[in-house]
Amino acid sequence: MNKISVNRLIAKIGCSFLIMLSTLHSAQAGESAVILMYHRFGESVHPSTNIGIDQFEAHIEELQFGGYSVLPIPDILSAINEDQPLPDKTIGITIDDAYLSVYKEAWPRLRRANFPFTLFIATDAIDRKFDGYMNWEQVRELQASGVTIGSQTASHLHMSANQTDRNREDIQTSNTRFKNETGVKPSLFAYPFGEASIKVQNIVKEAGFTHAFGQHSGALNASSDKYYMPRFALNESFGGIKRFRLISNVLGINYTDLSPLNPTLEENPPLFGFTLKKEAEHIKNITCYSGNQGKLLMQRLGPRVEVRLAHRFRPGRARINCTAPTPSGSWRWFGMLYYVPKTL
Repeated sequence: MNKISVNRLIAKIGCSFLIMLSTLHSAQAGESAVILMYHRFGESVHPSTNIGIDQFEAHIEELQFGGYSVLPIPDILSAINEDQPLPDKTIGITIDDAYLSVYKEAWPRLRRANFPFTLFIATDAIDRKFDGYMNWEQVRELQASGVTIGSQTASHLHMSANQTDRNREDIQTSNTRFKNETGVKPSLFAYPFGEASIKVQNIVKEAGFTHAFGQHSGALNASSDKYYMPRFALNESFGGIKRFRLISNVLGINYTDLSPLNPTLEENPPLFGFTLKKEAEHIKNITCYSGNQGKLLMQRLGPRVEVRLAHRFRPGRARINCTAPTPSGSWRWFGMLYYVPKTL
């Protein structure tokens, strides 16, 4: 057994033990997990994708002493897929783009805290030796330490705006590079910019990926689409400790019959809605919001939630978030990110 396999086995045994302990000591096993998403660390010239070091260290301290269980992403996905209980306040950490600050700033701090994470990589930036990015030797070092490596295509293209052949070629190129440089093809995928469509999702599935992440807010649970799973993005503006505590304690909303199901809109404004599953019908005071339209008009018809937008979305990315308070003071949260073509 090689070093990578040994490290992964040790991590899996530890996480399985943690899940077992939580099941024994928790009156009600966790039903969802919060997945965090970072990009850069201590690179203040890029505030929209950067988290300050002081902010990041505060996040780590909160996760260490706030009663959370930080688990590897594959273990979280396995538990949800197999309908197994998760520890209450389960957290998964993802990082996109393989910037050099991941290696120099984030990894040492996460390693000291014994926090696992997944790194999504677009391979062209490493192959072309772009300034500010990791190299393959550093990627292999992280992999050997137990970091899960995921794919974010080769060129980090806008997949929803590209043709099927272009998307397939880009994924094939990255898969070949991963295989050559790390010895394995990733099983996890993250859509560049969080943009997807049903066609793009099918391409990702056909390429052999088992799960794919977007960049929409919300808790991950059994209702989440395996090929469009939510993550909470963190940066300088949205990385304060108050918000971090809020999102880290979010619970999921069990739903079905989402409309529109396609993450790329075919109608603008969309007729948005979803149906609460039986175990979620008790949830009250659901309120839905859009980034540029504020609180949205909503109607509750039994378990069905129907939302109507007053205005069309502008081209690009558009978000809808639905939340509901819980008796304990936390929030249930379901969100979607839609890509809006210029033709709409």
